[in-house]
Amino acid sequence: MHLQTIRLTNFKNYESAKLDFSAQINCFLGNNGSGKTNLLDAIYYLSLTKSSTSSQDAQCILHNQPLFALKGEFSKDAKAREVICGLQIGKKKLVKLDQKPYKKASEHVGKFPVVLIAPNDTDVIRGASDQRRKFFDAIISQVDQIYLQTLIQYNHLIKQRNSLLKRFAETGQTDLELLEPFNAQLLELGSKLFEKRSAFIEDFKVLVTSHYQNLTNSAEIIELNYESHFQEDVNALLAENLQKDIILKRSNVGIHKDEFHFVMNGEAIKKFGSQGQQKSYLIALKLAHFDFTEKQTGMKPILLLDDIFDKLDDLRISKLMEMVASDAFGQIFITDARPERTIGLLADDSHEVELFKVENGQVKSWM
Repeated sequence: MHLQTIRLTNFKNYESAKLDFSAQINCFLGNNGSGKTNLLDAIYYLSLTKSSTSSQDAQCILHNQPLFALKGEFSKDAKAREVICGLQIGKKKLVKLDQKPYKKASEHVGKFPVVLIAPNDTDVIRGASDQRRKFFDAIISQVDQIYLQTLIQYNHLIKQRNSLLKRFAETGQTDLELLEPFNAQLLELGSKLFEKRSAFIEDFKVLVTSHYQNLTNSAEIIELNYESHFQEDVNALLAENLQKDIILKRSNVGIHKDEFHFVMNGEAIKKFGSQGQQKSYLIALKLAHFDFTEKQTGMKPILLLDDIFDKLDDLRISKLMEMVASDAFGQIFITDARPERTIGLLADDSHEVELFKVENGQVKSWM
C-alpha cells in the first residue's frame, strides 16, 4: 500500500499543489516554516480524517478561503483507490472513498494506516496521562473499528454523565436513579475497552522492548505498565467517588482515567530518564506502532518522519537508516531543513528516492 498522488487545495499554507510520489522514499526539503510539515499533515489527514497539528478542522483552511480539499490516489492490493477529504465553513466535513461518502468519518480510519514521528511527540513521554491514552487509542483504532466506535460511544457517555453531575451540583439535588443508567453504560463500555487495551499492551510492550534494545545497544531494563480502575471493583469506586464527582462536576472513575507508565530500571522515565533515553523510548514506541499495525493489517503503514534528524544523535540516525536500508518499512516521507544532510544519508541507498523543494507554500521537484 502506498500513496501515488496527492492534490491540495487551500490546505494550510497551500493554495494549490499536486505531487506524484515514489512508492519508496520521498523527501520534502526546505527552510523551517516553508510548509514541509503541512504536506505530511495532508497525508496524515487522508488516513485519519483529522490533522496531527490542528485541533479543529477549520484551522486547516487557508486564510481568507471558504474551504479546503485533499485528494489522494493510493495503490492498495494492486488496485487504485481514491480518497477525498474536505471541509467548507459552516458545513459538515466530507470524506469519500472511491467517490462514495462515509456516513461517519471514523469509518475510514484504518483503511490506509500511517505512523507519524514528529518533534512534539515528546508530549507522550513528558505530558499528562491523556496524551498517553490518545497515543494508544490511536494505535488500536487504526486496526480495530469496533474499538474505535466503542471509544466514541464511551466518550459521548462521559460528556452526558458530566452534564448530569453539573446539574446535581447546581441544584443541590442528587437523583441516583437518573445516574444509574449512565453508571451501567460506563461499566459495560469501559469493560470492553479495558479488555482490548489489556490484550494490546501485552503484545505491544514486547515490541517496544525489542526496538529499544536495538536502538541503544543498552542493558537498561524498560517496562510499559498499564493501570486502570477496571483492575478493581469499579462499582465500589463509583459509589466512593460520587460526592467528589458532584463537587468537581466531572467523572473521576472510568476507563478515561487509565494510565500507561513508561519505566526504566524501575523508575519513571519522564522524571529520571535522560533526553537521549526518552528519545530512544519514544522512537521504540513509534516503531512498535509500525510493527503492530503491520502485524494486524498485513500492510506496512506509510511512515512520516517530520524533522527527526535534528532530534537524534548519530547512533539513533544510523540505526534508523539501517532499518530503511533493510526494507523494514514501506513508503516513507521525510522532512528536513538541511537538504545536504538528507541527501547525504540517502546517497548510498538503493531505493527509489523523490526529492521535493519546499519554499513559502510552493513545492516542486528538487532537480
